Amino acid sequence: MAIYQIVQIVNMAFNVLVWLIIARCILSFVRHNPYQPLIKFVYDVTEPIMAPFRRLIPAAGGLDFSPIIAVLAVTLIQKIVVELLYALV
Repeated sequence: MAIYQIVQIVNMAFNVLVWLIIARCILSFVRHNPYQPLIKFVYDVTEPIMAPFRRLIPAAGGLDFSPIIAVLAVTLIQKIVVELLYALV
């Protein structure tokens, strides 16, 4: 029974990460104070995930496509990890 709770927590953590990436995209369109603790938290959590994709995919015409690729990669990793955890049962 405990493995199902662990799977739910891991699944929820990945979902929160995806929503933080989406929040970061939205923040890029509005003026904000980067030193505000909540906004700093969003950037601190998502930067390690976004940076490798930003290096691989340059901005095209001022648009940054790295968040889309990052969300796809995080979702793929989420599915793999959840399936591996379910396989342990």
